[in-house]
Amino acid sequence: MTDHLLEVRNLSVEFHTAGGRVKAVQDVSWHLDRGEVLAILGESGSGKSVSASAVMDLIDCPPGKITAGQILFEGRDLLQMDSNERREINGKRIAMIFQDPLSALNPVYRVGWQIEETMTIHGTPRAEARAETLELLGRVGIPDPATAVQKYPHQFSGGQRQRLMVAMALALRPDILIADEPTTALDVTVQAQILSLLEVLQKETGMGLLLITHDLGVVAETADRVVVMNGGRIVEQGTALEVYRNPKHAYTRDLIASAPGKGAMSGGVAKEGAEFLKVRGLGKKYGAFEALKDANFELMPGECLAIVGESGSGKSTLAKTLLRLEEPTAGTAFYKGRDLFAMSPKELFAIRREIQMVFQDPTQSLNPRMSAYELISEAWAIHRDILPKDRWRARVAELLDQVGLAPEHADRFPHQFSGGQRQRIAIARALALEPEIIICDEAVSALDVQVQAQVIDLLADLQKRLGLAYLFIAHDLPLVRDFADRVIVMQGGRIVEQGTVREIFDNPQETYTRNLLAASLDPDPEVQAARRAARDLASA
Repeated sequence: MTDHLLEVRNLSVEFHTAGGRVKAVQDVSWHLDRGEVLAILGESGSGKSVSASAVMDLIDCPPGKITAGQILFEGRDLLQMDSNERREINGKRIAMIFQDPLSALNPVYRVGWQIEETMTIHGTPRAEARAETLELLGRVGIPDPATAVQKYPHQFSGGQRQRLMVAMALALRPDILIADEPTTALDVTVQAQILSLLEVLQKETGMGLLLITHDLGVVAETADRVVVMNGGRIVEQGTALEVYRNPKHAYTRDLIASAPGKGAMSGGVAKEGAEFLKVRGLGKKYGAFEALKDANFELMPGECLAIVGESGSGKSTLAKTLLRLEEPTAGTAFYKGRDLFAMSPKELFAIRREIQMVFQDPTQSLNPRMSAYELISEAWAIHRDILPKDRWRARVAELLDQVGLAPEHADRFPHQFSGGQRQRIAIARALALEPEIIICDEAVSALDVQVQAQVIDLLADLQKRLGLAYLFIAHDLPLVRDFADRVIVMQGGRIVEQGTVREIFDNPQETYTRNLLAASLDPDPEVQAARRAARDLASA
């Protein structure tokens, strides 16, 4: 028997692929107690999610295979149970929030029905499940729950879809909640709400929380203990404060050093010359709903203009409207003096190579039938005058290396990569045309801190060498502080404040901006504990 709620002993998992055997998890051991938060920290591909998938019996076998170890839940080995026993535990006793909500939510069913099903499949009466669903949606911050239950997943923003996943996982108040990057797609205020909600539910039910993350701020805010993984192995573990203050392993030290928001503040230098982009009175309506209202701003050559705000504030709508992926209902947008909204399809095709976009969700933006090589080189097949075909393979290898992937990854398909790795492929694809403007819609939100730092360094280098300009949509305010020149703050479809990074971070004028900054998490557990104490005192 074990004293721990959940204990993983000497777990090893491997995958048999066309390229050979991959040891994803090697001799991993950790435990989780009731009422405790254990964070598993590490870069994409380190084995974090595979370890959690083994607990939930979600590893595809084949090609995956658990080659050794035990997973003990209340002293019973889950790996020795039959499928009926596991079905009784999964969802009801052990629940999971997945990293990619679009992969977990069925696109053809209304979200209310999907959340209700989580409860009815375990015996909850339909009427009771419906009432509980409405309450859960309210608790996770979905506006107008009675209307929301009738909608489909595609009708929600990325952050809202993740909130739906949280509601689904919490429906049966499980003993253990496995949260795989649960706040990756969320803005800072909603992230704070979700983490606070998980904390409240822990106190109510005593559940154990296994948190898989690359965000050191989330670890500092929530974790009691930390397990650090690299290359499928555990390299370090201890309390959150011990690991942050006195890291023993070189990998952990590099991880902590890569956390944004601790260096010199970026930006603030005025860019010279005519603006690349001049936007006036931009608006977008969906029926009676105004998603974007009277947006005015400029983007200068070589400038990084960050756009921050909560999910649903209009950030992504603004980006898609500029690219004519959505047609505006009001306003103008001039690129190098030419009106983007007045261009013919032929003119717009020529401009597309100069303005590229990296979307928030790589699962949606990457064709699952195309390899990484095909996805990246497709740009040259469309714009044939850029690169001769005999140079495609070498250039793809260079781009993969630039975004932290290996050249041999070129022939893999999207499903063979982690979420963070898929986003790196999306960035490489955008860089393939060497554009003048890149619109980054949460482009690095799914990346671990080290690769995030590498990609930001890459974007900064390209900015200097090629004069690239960025519209950088992000919810990671420390990252914005380090990278951007100017900041636009959006709320409810409107720009409520804009200025240099120093003006916004040192002297915010709007209450909304101040609340955003206050909700941002610090990677230092002591600093975050002090902030939490001050927040609790202010709300008392």
